[in-house]
Amino acid sequence: MKLSEGIEQAIHSVSMLAGLAPGGLLSAAALAEFHGVSPSYLLKHLQALSQAGILATEPGPKGGYRLARAADAITLLDIVLAIEGPQPAFRCQEIRQRGPNPLPQRYFAQPCGISAAMLRAERAYRDELRRITIAAILADLTVSDDGGITARGCAFLERHGRRARSTTE
Repeated sequence: MKLSEGIEQAIHSVSMLAGLAPGGLLSAAALAEFHGVSPSYLLKHLQALSQAGILATEPGPKGGYRLARAADAITLLDIVLAIEGPQPAFRCQEIRQRGPNPLPQRYFAQPCGISAAMLRAERAYRDELRRITIAAILADLTVSDDGGITARGCAFLERHGRRARSTTE
């Protein structure tokens, strides 16, 4: 199975936004700069994450993105579904019923064994992605990081982070 580049970019972006201080925002341009990716391509994925309720946005030249919910409430499956859509990776086209010398329909009363196996695998894959939160990924990073990765991200957030407008302004 091949997932789009957008999945990696989305997961890294959500992880970075999890490091913002309360009330903080980060622009799409800053996220793209930090990850060395195309701003227009990343923006498409940030919009999908916003539509899925994973990110919140503040419009305008001083606006940006932040998490819409806590990092422990965002799973990898949430992100994959936001970017790739809910369709299963394998979609049976019932090709067993095509070709020369077609068989009567009674031979196809049961679902295709290949399709059933692929759907079981898809369920297992999705169950695993559902189990892993952004908070868990960040916790794993703190175990393996000697401080360099965290320092790089914190320094970048310090330089590029923005404050959300107050609702009383």
